[in-house]
Amino acid sequence: MIFSEKLQILRKNKGYTQEALAEKLGVSRQAVAKWESGQIYPDISNLIQISNLMSVSVDYLVKDQECAVSIGPQSDTDLDELIAFRLEANVNTYTAFMNEVDATRPASHDFRYEKGKYMYHDTYIGGEEFAGEEAVWKDGQAIYAMNYMGRVLADGFSGDFLKEALRAADKKMPYRGPSVYQSGEYTYICKVTGDFTWFQGYEEIYQSDLKVYECVFHGGLLK
Repeated sequence: MIFSEKLQILRKNKGYTQEALAEKLGVSRQAVAKWESGQIYPDISNLIQISNLMSVSVDYLVKDQECAVSIGPQSDTDLDELIAFRLEANVNTYTAFMNEVDATRPASHDFRYEKGKYMYHDTYIGGEEFAGEEAVWKDGQAIYAMNYMGRVLADGFSGDFLKEALRAADKKMPYRGPSVYQSGEYTYICKVTGDFTWFQGYEEIYQSDLKVYECVFHGGLLK
């Protein structure tokens, strides 16, 4: 997702018109319209103002998510294969109400997916406040893990929307969900620093302009 697309979604999520955003930034409405159409790019001072106003980093605004996954110590083929399997497991377990297995811990919810030499296992405890871990094994050896902890903040939260957003993850953002995802009155936003080899991130959901959910996570490769 490029800057012009991010700006338009973030502006709408905050409930700003182009005129309102322009007034807050001290620029013309035409300037905002050109930013959102991709005709021109804001200068660094405007980027900093947008970053503060939208509560996102300048890095998030300016970096194309094509660059979100960089290559670590594994070969390109191995890392791409692992990411592809993690994404496949993601849409065949919790997010799709599939492949739930017996609890591995008291009152835990567990999901498992296997294909060829890979096995994925996701386990979490709690409900409206929860914590969990997902991990991947290759030929019986653990090679990747990610821990997460989140909470519901308001009654408007929709678990079905969260699953829908997480199913939209792709190779550009393979950690949890996409950088931004919208459906109806809900908006999902995910911010990540690092790459698939070592990363940390934060995701949140808004119902209109009300934050109803948040989750922090971190993970990377194992050896």
